[in-house]
Amino acid sequence: MAVTEAQVIDALRPVQDPELHRSIVDLGMVRDITINGGDVLVVVALTIAGCPLRAEIDRRVSEAVQELDGVDTAAPEFTVMNDEERAKVREIVHGDPSATAGSQAAHGHAEGRAIPFADPASKTRVLLIASGKGGVGKSSVTTNLAVALANRPKANGEGNNSVAVIDADVWGFSIPRMLGIDRPPVVIDSMLIPPEQHGVRCISMGFFAEEDQAVIWRGPMLHKALEQFLTDVYWDEPDYLLIDLPPGTGDISISMAGFLPKSEVYVVTTPQPVAQKVAQRAATMAEKVHLEVRGVIENMAWFTGDDGKRYEIFGAGGGAELAEKVGVPLIGRVPLVPALRAGADTGQPLVATDPTSEAGAVFAAMAETIAVDLAPKRRFHPDLKII
Repeated sequence: MAVTEAQVIDALRPVQDPELHRSIVDLGMVRDITINGGDVLVVVALTIAGCPLRAEIDRRVSEAVQELDGVDTAAPEFTVMNDEERAKVREIVHGDPSATAGSQAAHGHAEGRAIPFADPASKTRVLLIASGKGGVGKSSVTTNLAVALANRPKANGEGNNSVAVIDADVWGFSIPRMLGIDRPPVVIDSMLIPPEQHGVRCISMGFFAEEDQAVIWRGPMLHKALEQFLTDVYWDEPDYLLIDLPPGTGDISISMAGFLPKSEVYVVTTPQPVAQKVAQRAATMAEKVHLEVRGVIENMAWFTGDDGKRYEIFGAGGGAELAEKVGVPLIGRVPLVPALRAGADTGQPLVATDPTSEAGAVFAAMAETIAVDLAPKRRFHPDLKII
């Protein structure tokens, strides 16, 4: 029996756009279906010309249709959406820009859209990764911790965690390079779709500035840029949003505290007393802006030589001492491993390439601690209000 158009549509409904994570049928991407005996031609409208994941969409469509009985060949062809169709896609996934109060929120900070992660009903856990000073490996910790969280199954067992990273270190942006992301965000009707690698989506100033370009901005511009990262990017409610803060206690850290009052702060330090003393200032800042410090991460804790002996190159005890002073757990001690540095330089995070290694196991354990032991005890519900 020949396959029908309705059967092809049903087969395509589970096929998701790899960036928007929504059904290509629901998004209106399936433009036309032609059936000639056992040969099926599906015309797919891409959201933009030069879609970077066109090959992946081709594969997903072909495999889905080929599974149907009576299909000999499945050949996708591609066209491109017009402006009106892109606006419709934006409305489906990110809200109606003409929405009024009480209806679905508008897209973009310029259109009055609220920051979704600040909503008490948001299920996303926001983790601010902070340090008092530079050079402690905070961005490397952020990258590998994000991948470790993405490797963990969801609490409900339905696939792995959805994880995103905002590289808020606008002067020293490095997360895209560390994740191995080599393409910019896709723009659909002024909505940014963050690129993804190793299961982690990312937005960074690195996508908008040359690698050797200095970003010379003052507070108001930084504040606006970060607000756009939170509102103009389609995040799709990840399970975890990690924010790599710049070193210190300046404008960006203060802005993030205002934008995301439910954030959890994790302070990165090295074992040496000098770094630990400076890192304590980041913890103090968090308390002053009413953010909760949940844990301390000690990086470069030791180096294991070829003789199997641990060498504490940067001293010992700084992380434990800081954790005790702040009154939070020391959730992990990351060893000094050349492969950790090399992975950051080449875009192959150690947790992705060698998760069972000495350092990889530490990050997996930290992800376990954050996901289970430090999971929030309070749950917010949007329908419960005090009048």
